[in-house]
Amino acid sequence: MVIVHPQYITDTSGSKLVVLSSKEFDSMIDALEELDDLHTYDEFKRTYDGKRVLLSDYLKKRKLKNA
Repeated sequence: MVIVHPQYITDTSGSKLVVLSSKEFDSMIDALEELDDLHTYDEFKRTYDGKRVLLSDYLKKRKLKNA
């Protein structure tokens, strides 16, 4: 769990800006990236058809595709 201690600044147009320490910001980014990885994994599991491809076959197909 990421714990943050935000501070708020209001700019001249009245919009609020949020200020975090760099450590808190980095923790939030790490947590969001981990959440994105979990979402990607869950999506893969949902759509996986059980077929497997040998790495060598994949690399050959990729090489032909990029030629």
